[in-house]
Amino acid sequence: MTGAVLERRRSGWDVVLGILLVIAGVVILAHVVLATVVSVLFLGWLGLVGGVVALIAAVFQIGRGGFWATALSGGVLLVLGLMLLRYPGTAALTLTLIAGSLFLVGGIVRLVMAFDRGAPRAALVLSGVVGIVLGLIVLFNLWAATFTLLGVLLGVQALADGIMLLLFGRLRVRRTDALDRVPGSAELR
Repeated sequence: MTGAVLERRRSGWDVVLGILLVIAGVVILAHVVLATVVSVLFLGWLGLVGGVVALIAAVFQIGRGGFWATALSGGVLLVLGLMLLRYPGTAALTLTLIAGSLFLVGGIVRLVMAFDRGAPRAALVLSGVVGIVLGLIVLFNLWAATFTLLGVLLGVQALADGIMLLLFGRLRVRRTDALDRVPGSAELR
């Protein structure tokens, strides 16, 4: 019987990629305004190209099922990409408002979940309070956070990913025989 085992290993490439991500995170955190603008423009170009590709794919689906859904989603994605590119300041403000709202709502949900029976109360209360505080800070300082929050989030994410990659490596799937099971590994079927 053949299966697959999910295991965590660290290779030399993981170390190199982890170091590059840590360096990128530090550089991004040193230039958060530039990182915010670049990320909004990147999302705009991604939406623009994705919309064009979806519209082209819709042309090849004429007469078959899925044409209207593909064409409509491609058109919406194209318009969204154009808006992000045309009005990057407004796009940054909108994304900051969404991020602040998600922090706030996520914090409230975690606090509510902390009262669920059997839930890890301390972790959920701490996480919920941090989420609510972050959400309120962002929402009450929306204009100041507009050109910094996205860059800070991107920099912190790159830094955290780099550190995690350096410490633990990546998950890999390895094919196994019935006799070649690794204890402690998750088995995929």
